Amino acid sequence: MEATNIHVDDLWPYVMTYLPADLDEGARAWEALKRCRGVPNASALLRMILAYGITDLSLKDVAAWAHAANVAEVSGPGLFYRVREAEKWLSALLADVLGQSVSPPKVGGLRLRIVDATVITGPGAVGTEWRIHMQLDPGAARLCAVEITDEHEGEGYARYHVSVGDVILGDRGYAHASGVAWVHTHGGYVVARANPHTIRLCRTDRTVLNVLDERCKVPRVGVYTLVIEIPIPPVQRSRSHKTWSLNKASAWIPGRLLGARTRLGDIIWVLTTVPDHLASDTQIMDLYRVRWQVELLIKRLKSLLGIDGLPSRKGPTARSWLLARLLAAALAQELVQPSGGFPPWGYNLHVQQ
Repeated sequence: MEATNIHVDDLWPYVMTYLPADLDEGARAWEALKRCRGVPNASALLRMILAYGITDLSLKDVAAWAHAANVAEVSGPGLFYRVREAEKWLSALLADVLGQSVSPPKVGGLRLRIVDATVITGPGAVGTEWRIHMQLDPGAARLCAVEITDEHEGEGYARYHVSVGDVILGDRGYAHASGVAWVHTHGGYVVARANPHTIRLCRTDRTVLNVLDERCKVPRVGVYTLVIEIPIPPVQRSRSHKTWSLNKASAWIPGRLLGARTRLGDIIWVLTTVPDHLASDTQIMDLYRVRWQVELLIKRLKSLLGIDGLPSRKGPTARSWLLARLLAAALAQELVQPSGGFPPWGYNLHVQQ
């Protein structure tokens, strides 16, 4: 099943089984459905919003489709107003659908999560306009959490919920001391590609480690390991860009820096706080390779769902459009590749009354 068909008559009854039973109450609480005026209920409103978000139809065309399908009686401008006001409601629905996923059991006490972000721009844009932050469960290849921000907010581990025993995989954009501290404080572990320009690493005697000096020690085949400590910046810092003194570090987190060469001889440095008794050096490097699953997910969202085809740049409905596409993807993954002990009939039997 394609997410682009999620609003059609044949699938909509099954989609409804994954939506909250109090859909109308939620729409009113989030002020997405203040007055009906041709829109009979929240289900009809959501169906039109999804049709707008996942098809190439304009708001005027969606209104015409809704009339022909006996979904609602609303004009194009009227639908524009409702889509604009539905942003918070769509965010709540997306969180609810993603929260229904049953987490797989932890293997060896650890549960893998991959985080990454992708940039979205509208027509004629120069630079980043929107950034979608995603957390992926690699075991089921499914979304766990999503957040949309503007260009002023970057990547970071602190955006995600972390549970004890979670191993969070990230690219070099997540190799920041504050993010590592966030995961460590919540009982999780980090596996990220090291970026010497964004994080200071120290030897066990707490002297600064220069990664460039270690390049010649990385073997052609195999893993080179350095036991390190990561200094966490002081809580109170001045606005100056001067480097803070290590004796002012608020905490020190033990870890490992692992280096391995590609077949072309390039060195990949991976930073981890997973203790060596839980995962060996080679296992950590293999875990980092799993991170590419999120790249494949982003490619699927962009190629199959057209998540990067923002029709308007930062217009009043841009964020709602993005949320509608992400909600469609979350619902589609429930219907196509359910996780956990899922029943054989292919939908949720807790049908709304």
